[in-house]
Amino acid sequence: MNAPLRRLAPPADTPAAATWPARLSLAFAQRGARTVLTRREHSGPLRLQKALYPEGEAICHGIVLHPPAGIAGGDQLHIAAEVGPGAHALLTTPGAGKWYRSAGAEGVLTQQLNVAAGGVLEWLPQENIVFDRALARMTTHITLAPGATLIASDMTALGRHGGGERFDAGHLAQTLRIERDGQPLWLEQVRLHGSDPLLHAPCGLAGRPVFGSLIAIGDGLDDALLAACRALPVAHGDGAITRLPELLIARYVGARCEAGRAWFSQLWQLLRPALTGRDAQTPRIWNT
Repeated sequence: MNAPLRRLAPPADTPAAATWPARLSLAFAQRGARTVLTRREHSGPLRLQKALYPEGEAICHGIVLHPPAGIAGGDQLHIAAEVGPGAHALLTTPGAGKWYRSAGAEGVLTQQLNVAAGGVLEWLPQENIVFDRALARMTTHITLAPGATLIASDMTALGRHGGGERFDAGHLAQTLRIERDGQPLWLEQVRLHGSDPLLHAPCGLAGRPVFGSLIAIGDGLDDALLAACRALPVAHGDGAITRLPELLIARYVGARCEAGRAWFSQLWQLLRPALTGRDAQTPRIWNT
């Protein structure tokens, strides 16, 4: 059922015919005072590290692994996660996701996340780095039952700026849809090409290669919490926070992933206790 994990890096240009499909399906359920991993099915190069309990049995941490370390043109990755009533799961990744340049086929990542009434999902992957000439498509669909709680973040870097690379060609397509009880709460679509004027326009990224969002949904999103979040400083970029009737969203745009991650981490440390009653405990993998 599992594909052999042979590819360590893609060729300079991934041909359109090359594909490497992978699937990961997870489910978490409450068993007494414990959140347990009740389903872990996978095919291809996607894995979940064993269930971890650094905060005690009530919260299950999981690290989603993609051993090839990057997504090439033609790859198709599908991740599904369900959090049952009263369960609490935190999912993250061990490092940045890399999207390699392609000669013609898109790399595709599809994520379906479902949270039942009284369930809590913290979906906190590390950043995606979209290489120059990559063809990347990311789609995330989140469904929430009434009474479900969500804290979710994403961050994207265009080009490998540590090596002086810019995103001059290729494209990125991102879609995020969040629904509660069948009704849309948030729908967002990003379409960027290497030659897109928005990459440099003042109304777009203004030449800054890193952007991201953090969204929180749940009871406890009041004016005092919004003010506390807005009081946090933002380094090496700009940040803005808006509270709508059923969610709070924070935006970052800047020059460095590290700065965006640090700000999101500070926001998470405020939001998590307000929404879940649990103090924030940083996953160890973030410090490696």
